[in-house]
Amino acid sequence: MRGPLFYSKILLFGEYGIIKDSKGLSIPYNFYNGALKIDADKSEATQKSNRNLQRFADYLKKVSDQQPELVSFDLDRMYSDIDEGLYFDSSIPQGYGVGSSGALVAAFYDKYAFDKITVLENLTREKLLQLKAIFAEMESFFHGKSSGLDPLNSYLSLPILINSKDNIEPAGIPSQTENGKGAVFLLDSGSIGETAPMVQIFMENMKKDGFRKMLKDQFVKHTDACVEDFLKGDVNSLFGNIKQLSKVVLENFKPMIPKEFHKLWKKGIDTNAYYLKLCGSGGGGYMLGFTEDIEKAKEALKDYKLEVVYNF
Repeated sequence: MRGPLFYSKILLFGEYGIIKDSKGLSIPYNFYNGALKIDADKSEATQKSNRNLQRFADYLKKVSDQQPELVSFDLDRMYSDIDEGLYFDSSIPQGYGVGSSGALVAAFYDKYAFDKITVLENLTREKLLQLKAIFAEMESFFHGKSSGLDPLNSYLSLPILINSKDNIEPAGIPSQTENGKGAVFLLDSGSIGETAPMVQIFMENMKKDGFRKMLKDQFVKHTDACVEDFLKGDVNSLFGNIKQLSKVVLENFKPMIPKEFHKLWKKGIDTNAYYLKLCGSGGGGYMLGFTEDIEKAKEALKDYKLEVVYNF
């Protein structure tokens, strides 16, 4: 048995900001994916995943019992599949900010939820928000607190525009330019980032007046402008805003940037060869890069692993 594939995601803009109602833009990233499968032989490799799914199922049972009006699952089938060796076969790296738990949540909802909202029906804003609320509750098992956005992206496999917490919609993004020199790329930091401690640092900082002011006046302002420029395809304005955003992040989100990348981050801003930003909560995993000339960026970053995800 093999379930459908669910893809990883990239939050192009909005990390941390969406906690404070900035705009955000999230796109599916088909390079990585995961699917539910059954391994009747229960090999060592699949057993670890199977044990994790057992714990996840226990958590979902609690959610079903306590909030049946939100979501309920076919628990008998879920537990019977787990007994038979259910596991999540995934190529999505964990702790890299590309939504490994989101794809798992989407796969579970797709397979076991009763009365599920499907991708094929007319997705009104109410339905999207309902899905997001269900996914937030499900994904909290992994992160402590989840927005529900990663699983939503994975489940729908559509770009999603976040206007504010209660206003999300599927977005049409400009189609890629085949031989465009401009690009969005992932830069591998070579280490894993833990979401919870990074979010905790952010929440502590939010208690400071200066940090809150910076977030509203600079971080959210540039993030919103980037989202609008990207959707309009206004590349010149976009790079001006990304440069500002990259500066603000370097000055105010240092703990979220692995130490050995502080210089590299600044070098991009100083030379205009590329601009880096956080991908997810930071602390490790991937960083997201934007460049107007991918060859120039590759040359400047030749000691690092780059993966192009979008061409302008």
